[in-house]
Amino acid sequence: MEIFTGSFTQQEPIPEAGIEAALRVLRHGRLHRYNTAGEEIAETALLEEEFAAFTGAKYCLAVASGGYALGAALRAIGIGPGDVVLTNAFTLAPVPGAIAAVGATPVFVETTEGLTIDLGDLAAKTKGAKALLLSHMRGHICDMDRLMAICNAAQLPVIEDCAHTMGASWRGTPSGRHGVFGCYSTQTYKHMNSGEGGLLVSDDPDLMAKAILLSGSYMLYPRHRAAPPPEAFEAVKYVTPNVSGRMDNLRAAILRPQLTDLPRQLSRWNALYRAVEAGLQSTPGLQLIDRPEGEDYVASSFQFLLPDWPADRVRSLLARAAARGVELKWFGAAEPQGFTSRHSSWRYAPAQDMPRTDRVLAGLIDMRLPLTFSIDDAAVIARILRQEVSAVFQGDDSAPASVPLAD
Repeated sequence: MEIFTGSFTQQEPIPEAGIEAALRVLRHGRLHRYNTAGEEIAETALLEEEFAAFTGAKYCLAVASGGYALGAALRAIGIGPGDVVLTNAFTLAPVPGAIAAVGATPVFVETTEGLTIDLGDLAAKTKGAKALLLSHMRGHICDMDRLMAICNAAQLPVIEDCAHTMGASWRGTPSGRHGVFGCYSTQTYKHMNSGEGGLLVSDDPDLMAKAILLSGSYMLYPRHRAAPPPEAFEAVKYVTPNVSGRMDNLRAAILRPQLTDLPRQLSRWNALYRAVEAGLQSTPGLQLIDRPEGEDYVASSFQFLLPDWPADRVRSLLARAAARGVELKWFGAAEPQGFTSRHSSWRYAPAQDMPRTDRVLAGLIDMRLPLTFSIDDAAVIARILRQEVSAVFQGDDSAPASVPLAD
């Protein structure tokens, strides 16, 4: 019986170029993004310029976290107390949390078996909403042409949460470039790793001027390079509150070499994904997630469905897989565990009936794919999962009693 011994939470080390850049910043001590010497260009300003070029955006702002980017985007478009903001019923807590944090009300939209937002339900809920905060949850992108047609017809601004789709695209348009803002995360488990961090892109000069002021630029906004011209700040610089959330030069220095290497890293993630997918094809009781033709995905995690499995059998599978070294997350659990929660857990939002989403989440299994795994590792993981899913599906419900479920 194969046992997998790798870690599902161990990331690759920061590249040597990033370590060297970080050491340079530590040695001169100018960590604050506006603390520069002479003609020096801050690492943060350079990162913004380079990420704008990577996405094809006019403007970019580096901030303290992906969650902060979401909140800044919501504030910049004028969302506040009492406003209704639509978002996915299947997402992670920072997304509805960002809505609630500005005093607005999250209203959830149903989820498809492709793990994307249900466009029919979205169209039915646009009336009275002030924005859509769209989560490309776990890297799954919906039909963005149809989504934008629905939102444009309803005059509903779209903010894209691209925490899981940095480098992905829909029919050639990079993720984050359909809406008024694209928001990205550089938290450890995302596609670039600075521990915490976020990036915000837009082509709208007025909205980006507000976001830069919100981030705590004081009157130092001329030092930004991937920013609107100074006149964009004139109308808003005295009325936009400072909600400080700047990225520092140390994190930017770590990220810049990772951005250079990102296309190669994304290819490696996708190779791992395809290896697991190939190993799980036609597994009894297991449904793979269809990827639409227009989606150019990046896959740092893997999901599959166990359609109509009772909860006790799902728990049996989790325990059996854990006993063989494979850590799985389940979005159908009654109580949140670790990073995994569901709409009924977010009690800062009104309780909402989500029958289609609940049916999907009841059988939704999630697994990280860190780049510390090899293709051979991915094949081992797929073999273990195939064996254990088949065993439980065929009626072997036993699970090692001594093995705790991972957070």
